[in-house]
Amino acid sequence: MPRSSATLAPPVGALLRRYADAGEPLSCQPVTQGLLNRGYRLATTRGAYFLKQHLDAPTADRDTITRQHRATQRLHALGLPVAPPLADAAGRTVAVIGGRCYALHPWIEGRHRDGAQLTAAGSRRLGALLGHVHTCLAQVMEAPPPGGAYESADPEQTVRVVDELLRLARTHLPRDGFDELAEHRLAERRALLAEHAHRRPPPAAAGGWVHGDFHPLNLLYRGAEPAAIVDWDRLGVQPRAEEAVRAAAIFFVQPTGRLALPKVRAYARAYRRAAGADAAELAAAVHRVWWERLNDFWILRWRYQLHDRRADPQFPAVSALAVWWTREYDAVRDAFTG
Repeated sequence: MPRSSATLAPPVGALLRRYADAGEPLSCQPVTQGLLNRGYRLATTRGAYFLKQHLDAPTADRDTITRQHRATQRLHALGLPVAPPLADAAGRTVAVIGGRCYALHPWIEGRHRDGAQLTAAGSRRLGALLGHVHTCLAQVMEAPPPGGAYESADPEQTVRVVDELLRLARTHLPRDGFDELAEHRLAERRALLAEHAHRRPPPAAAGGWVHGDFHPLNLLYRGAEPAAIVDWDRLGVQPRAEEAVRAAAIFFVQPTGRLALPKVRAYARAYRRAAGADAAELAAAVHRVWWERLNDFWILRWRYQLHDRRADPQFPAVSALAVWWTREYDAVRDAFTG
């Protein structure tokens, strides 16, 4: 379940005592961006650090976090822009205090940039970076387990979800413009699912290791250059080209719900070269991610079922994208494969 945006003060003193050279605490300020875990800018007499408190249940255990840390250490050694955690006096990168897991990282000065802030050259740089992430992960991680497949969403099950969310949107009080838009989009999506149910993609074989959550809030820039890829909590095995398509749909979506296709084309060409992916792999990924978007309602689930509104501002563009993508399916596929 998503966490409240409220924060509790982390045990800074107990944490810093584990590190030989971290200094004495001066301030600890919450970082406001991020939905699942908590982050803080920690200033000490020795400098600035990023303190991460791992809360997202599927990835918040010590072994999982340690595996992520080892991966970033190896990627850093290969020259990728990452920020591996600092080791404490005992050589550990995960501190468990009060039943919670914490990690201390160097503070990376930089800012987030979405696709509207990227030039064509910046879009190519972004695609090449993700391609290098995938090829480097293949070098530093163990071989993905054999077999296995990823099923696509079942439209019949999705319609049941739509009906429940429609009920919740129609009865939500006090009713506002968001509820009206949600009701409109849900009814619209149900009609699209009925029209396109025959296009459900077959299961996809697991591809390779991916970052798992590659989007603007997890990439810091210093000027025009990427300074650090952060938040490796979702590191895992997935069809790799789907991450490339998913990331583009986040970076390059416009407020109207359209994708900036010229930038997508530049990004995708650079990704294909860097990852060694061919057009057929990208075309299959486009189809599966389109279908995923057509069947996905995570923002409305958060609002109506989990009573968490932090993702509400994303809904207008995200919901419009699924409709526009369906209408412009060929143009989107061509941008990724041409």
